[in-house]
Amino acid sequence: MKNLAICLQNSDKQVIPIQTIEAIKKAGYQNIFIQWYDEDWKYTQQEQVDLCKKMGLNIIFAHLGYQNINEIWQKGEEGNQLVERYKKDIKDCKQNGITMVVMHLTSGHEAPVYNEIGLERIKKIVNYAEELGVKVAFENLKAKGTLENIMRNIHNDNVGICYDAGHCHVWFDDEFPYELCKDKIFAVHLHDNDKSDDLHLLPFEGTIDWEYVIRKLKQCNYEEPVTLELCYRYHYLNMSLEEFYKKSYEIGEKLSNMWEN
Repeated sequence: MKNLAICLQNSDKQVIPIQTIEAIKKAGYQNIFIQWYDEDWKYTQQEQVDLCKKMGLNIIFAHLGYQNINEIWQKGEEGNQLVERYKKDIKDCKQNGITMVVMHLTSGHEAPVYNEIGLERIKKIVNYAEELGVKVAFENLKAKGTLENIMRNIHNDNVGICYDAGHCHVWFDDEFPYELCKDKIFAVHLHDNDKSDDLHLLPFEGTIDWEYVIRKLKQCNYEEPVTLELCYRYHYLNMSLEEFYKKSYEIGEKLSNMWEN
């Protein structure tokens, strides 16, 4: 069975991250990914990392923040400052033993058009990460074409893709450039929706065809953990936090078993 992993959500409702970490560990997970968002949380990113390590959870990657990310494609000092912010985040992650980060390339449907300004800035970020021995996985989002252009124009061995099944379903009707992705999918975000919104439901509670998704990921030679990106909210509040993460683990095992068939 493939390894399982799950997101440490800071947007879980009615609970604090410390409770989420404890529930994840109790459910049976050994792997986790964290949010490194540069936000003023009550429990800092570093405190969350330290507790994960203390509880024996392996941090497989950090999801970097995306505040003002569209500025990376625009002329001006704000875009240059983003480069330095990301370099600092990558350095901080490396110092914590985290050797892969996930990044967004844009925000919103009306994102700036892919251009040389942004490409050169992103090259600076990934080159710096490569020097530190850190992989960078770019996530598929709402702006069509940006991810494809990055993958065609940046050829660093440390650069790949974070495939988000929910995003692909709700915004692109499951269309994805799998032909570009063979051996380049470094990470996945698995969650479900009914195409009404990016709901982050448990798999099999929306309308994603999981047999199709898994078949495509296997064709791309994805061999890393089955990684869920869920949130304790909506109708899930009718069950306890522990019950929610236990159920998520069982769903992860179901997906993992499908991988073996």
